[in-house]
Amino acid sequence: MLKRFLLNAVVLIILERILTGVSIQGGIESLLLAAAVLGLANAIVRPLLLVITLPINFLTLGLFTVVINALMLQLTAAIVPSFFIDGFGWALLTAILFSIVSVGLSMVLD
Repeated sequence: MLKRFLLNAVVLIILERILTGVSIQGGIESLLLAAAVLGLANAIVRPLLLVITLPINFLTLGLFTVVINALMLQLTAAIVPSFFIDGFGWALLTAILFSIVSVGLSMVLD
C-alpha cells in the first residue's frame, strides 16, 4: 500500500511537470497530500461509482472507467487546496496519462 502511495506521488509529479493544465503548489507536502487524497478517493468513492455505472461501463467496454478516473482527479483537486486541474478535459488527459505512466513505472519497479 505504501508502494502504491509513493507511486501515485511520483506519477503526479511527473504529470505536473509535463501537463500545463495540472499544477501542485506548495512543495512536497502538497504532493503527498494530493497522493493520499487520490488514494482514498480511489479506495472509497471509485468502487461505488464503478458499481453505479456498470451498465455504461459494459456498453463502452470499460472505457468509461477513464471518465471515473478523471472524476477522482477532479475530486482530489476540489479537496486539496494546492492541487489544481484546469477543467474536465485536462482531468481526462491526466487520467489517461496517469494510467499509462503508472503501469510503466509498476512494470519497471516489479
